[in-house]
Amino acid sequence: MKVTQFHTANQFILHADNGNYFQSYDSIIVFRPFNGEKIQLDEKYWDYSKTTGKYRNLFLNETKKETEQKIKSGVYILTDLNK
Repeated sequence: MKVTQFHTANQFILHADNGNYFQSYDSIIVFRPFNGEKIQLDEKYWDYSKTTGKYRNLFLNETKKETEQKIKSGVYILTDLNK
């Protein structure tokens, strides 16, 4: 796995064989798989703080409102990415 800093300190992208993860500080926030499966957001941390939200939006290339709509419609899955 390769790790790169994402815009600023404490924000990272983890490049795995099966997809990319967005990590804010010590928590995984989003998993975007390569195989076309649904994007997964951590149910506890996906909207943890303003800073997390700012960089999550950049990673997903969308607004919080768009993310919320995708969660509600089932396009995105809420799950425990930090188990």
